[in-house]
Amino acid sequence: MAKAIWNGKVIAESNNYEIVERNIYFPVESVKKEYLTNSTMHTVCPWKGTASYYNVVVDGQVNKNAAWFYDKPSDAAKNIKGHIAFWRGVKIED
Repeated sequence: MAKAIWNGKVIAESNNYEIVERNIYFPVESVKKEYLTNSTMHTVCPWKGTASYYNVVVDGQVNKNAAWFYDKPSDAAKNIKGHIAFWRGVKIED
């Protein structure tokens, strides 16, 4: 089972996930949304499309733009639609 952990809290966990470019993408239903707040950040990947971000918030501590997702991924990345990945200090255990 893969887990995303930050500030001592499990943010996401699932046996059913996708790995793309060494990143684990968790199904959205396996992510604890109470730890996410919207971010205005967006980036563009040449082959996946436009990524949107969430801040991860645990016990009042904010990890800005630490989660990302592709709302409308390209056909080449359609397997990560409905998934969220983490970085910026969020520990991933698998």
